[in-house]
Amino acid sequence: MLRSIKFHLLSITLLSLGVFHTANAMETFDVSIRNHMFEPAEITIPANQKVKLVVKNLDATPEEFESYDLNREKIISGNGKAVIFIGPVKPGTYKFFGEFNPKTAQGIIIAK
Repeated sequence: MLRSIKFHLLSITLLSLGVFHTANAMETFDVSIRNHMFEPAEITIPANQKVKLVVKNLDATPEEFESYDLNREKIISGNGKAVIFIGPVKPGTYKFFGEFNPKTAQGIIIAK
C-alpha cells in the first residue's frame, strides 16, 4: 500500500511539472494600440496551438479588442495592457478591430 501511495504521489508530481512546463512554453505575441491603430496590424501565429496575445494600449483613451472570428473581446484601459488567450485555431485568417475606433483600429491574425 505504501508503494502505491508513493507511486501516485510521484505521478501527480510529474504530471504537475509537465503541465507547468507546457504553460511556460506558450508563445507570446505583442501588439500595441497607438493613435487608435493596432501595431502590427497583421500577426502570424502557429495554427493548432494556444498562444498569448499581450495588447498594450499606448493611447490615453480606452479601446476594446474585438474579434467575432475568435469570439474574443477585452477592454484595455488607456495606457494599460491586457492578456488575451487565443486558440488553438485552425489555419486561416481571423479579423480583429477596436470597438471604440473601428475605422482605424483594424487587424488580422493569420494562423499557419
